[in-house]
Amino acid sequence: MKAVIEIELKTHLKSLRLPTIQREYAKTAADAAKEGLDYEAYLLRLLQFEISDREARSFQKLLKLARLPAKKTIAEFDFTRLPDLEPLTVHRLGGCEFVTKAENVLLVGSSGTGKTHLASAIAVEACRRKHSVRFFTVSQLVEALMEAKSERSLGRMRANLKKVDLLVLDELGFVPLPPSGAELLFDIVSDRYEKASIAITTNLPFEEWISVLASEPLTHAMLDRLTHHVHILEMNGRSYRLAQSLETRSM
Repeated sequence: MKAVIEIELKTHLKSLRLPTIQREYAKTAADAAKEGLDYEAYLLRLLQFEISDREARSFQKLLKLARLPAKKTIAEFDFTRLPDLEPLTVHRLGGCEFVTKAENVLLVGSSGTGKTHLASAIAVEACRRKHSVRFFTVSQLVEALMEAKSERSLGRMRANLKKVDLLVLDELGFVPLPPSGAELLFDIVSDRYEKASIAITTNLPFEEWISVLASEPLTHAMLDRLTHHVHILEMNGRSYRLAQSLETRSM
């Protein structure tokens, strides 16, 4: 009789898509008996296992879909190298309230100061809070948009990007964009204005964005949309990579 019950139980749990309970119920039942737990406490423990495991799987799935260059954390960031950067501000952004409010984050500063690290770390926290994320370098995104346009799939790509809660665009300023590419980038920014969040890293002050976007009216229009609801992290300082290289040479 017990064997029949176990078979039916496993069948029902599989049908209900409760793999963690299926895996843990027998061991948890034994532990509950030893601890003298009542039925409700036993059921609660099983459900806690299932929820915890489901959240972990969801987090890993969102991280994979985000396509981050590396899984960074805010805790790993060395704030001592940027004394003007307020850690509390960064940790608040890690709470991702700005994502729920469809606000933007601009990380502005010289090369090698950790802009990509913090943008990625904030993206990780967004995934942890069940927000969808997608990471591109600006040149990657523009190239993908231009390719989609040539293949007549631009509308579908824009529609897919609109669904993403947080779009991270890295390295604005490193490569000048062709006029058609700058216009496509502007379209993406416009699509998300007051609807979904963007985080951008750039080594250029705002007045120099025209050197990348080529058009003064387009540059002003893009900045107008990006900075309407924005958190700006100014990250000027000595390059982490340069400092690490010098430290290595001195050893």
